[in-house]
Amino acid sequence: MSLITIFEDDYLICVHKPNNMLVHHAHHSRNISDETSLLQLIFKEKGLKVYPIHRLDRKTSGIILLAKETKYVSKFQDVFITHEIQKIYFGVVRGFSPEIKIINSPVKGRDASVHKAAETHLKTISQITLDIPVKPYDSSRYSMVQLSPKTGRMHQLRVHSNKISHPLVGDTKYGDKNHDEMFDQNFGWKNMFLHAGILEFTHPFTEEKLVLKAPFPKDWISLFEKFKWANPLI
Repeated sequence: MSLITIFEDDYLICVHKPNNMLVHHAHHSRNISDETSLLQLIFKEKGLKVYPIHRLDRKTSGIILLAKETKYVSKFQDVFITHEIQKIYFGVVRGFSPEIKIINSPVKGRDASVHKAAETHLKTISQITLDIPVKPYDSSRYSMVQLSPKTGRMHQLRVHSNKISHPLVGDTKYGDKNHDEMFDQNFGWKNMFLHAGILEFTHPFTEEKLVLKAPFPKDWISLFEKFKWANPLI
């Protein structure tokens, strides 16, 4: 597996995280030798020890920022905390989602006991009806959505998509297994369709305005061709 670097300077490296890859192993993790984490891949290919600035789920593909020194992390994180960064994700969901919607619903925190306020802005980009039955219907409908989280709760986009009855395809935790199986059996698409596509922010050290984009993985490219949907990153 080769690393895709989107942007790099003296302070920061921005890379494309593949589906089903951990950013880093948990402390005392038993599976360090079984699978390569993103941090291990970066060190292997570039000889860099880097430090994550924000989180990205194992199952989510796309853009992630990592600092080259621990002393740089907090200043980059301030950009997230003060909402001076625009995060745009793309997802494929079950059903015909609303044209636009603001989802304002609390999401459990990392300790899984306290709910915290969470807000996501959704915009539907494309829709399709397939003549492929998925119980209990004789056909199946899907939408491609643009998701902009205004807060950064764990699994926020996955939870919010499910909350409005349009779960992400391929999400084994919050999704619909019947639709996941249909995608796998008919198209060979096994991954979760959630992609961190764009980050827009002003670099806190250089003051350069950055618009960084992560190309879609191969499942997405195949889906665009099959469904005749335009690639929103082109």
